[in-house]
Amino acid sequence: MRGNKLPLLGFSVALALSTIIFFFVRIATTAPKPWNTSAITASYVGAQLRQVDSGNASLYLAYEVQNHTDSDYRLADGPAALVMTRLRADGSLSSQQQVRFSYPTFLPARQRARVALEIPAPFGWPEDGDPSFQDKLRDFVNQKLADVQAFVLFDQADRFDIEFPNGWQELRMASASPR
Repeated sequence: MRGNKLPLLGFSVALALSTIIFFFVRIATTAPKPWNTSAITASYVGAQLRQVDSGNASLYLAYEVQNHTDSDYRLADGPAALVMTRLRADGSLSSQQQVRFSYPTFLPARQRARVALEIPAPFGWPEDGDPSFQDKLRDFVNQKLADVQAFVLFDQADRFDIEFPNGWQELRMASASPR
């Protein structure tokens, strides 16, 4: 009898170990990998305010992005990519302001490219002869960027966290006319 129990005990131990290993590997492979904040970096280049029509404008913020990986990357709006605003006050994230890429961009491995974030908004475009033309443009830009510390792209598929830092201090000049 004793000889018959040894193979049964060995089988039971092997089954238990296989079950433990199976669940460990399953848990390890289903846990999301951490966000990669250094794969793609961005630096601010400049801004441009464009009239869409008499009641709307778009603020374009240009950035140079650098791919630090050995893989090609595509920056574009889509279901797996979300651009959010990091608030200046406390660093929290907000999706209250509509921000999108103005055009998709292919970013080859170890290369740089220019991209633009677009912030569309209603804006009563001033007439060309309006003496407060510049002040109205500055006020619009100040309103859109006053609370913004940075913009952040979360690419859920690749788990990239790309920060688009502010650099638009020159746009935040005080208006010439007193309030």
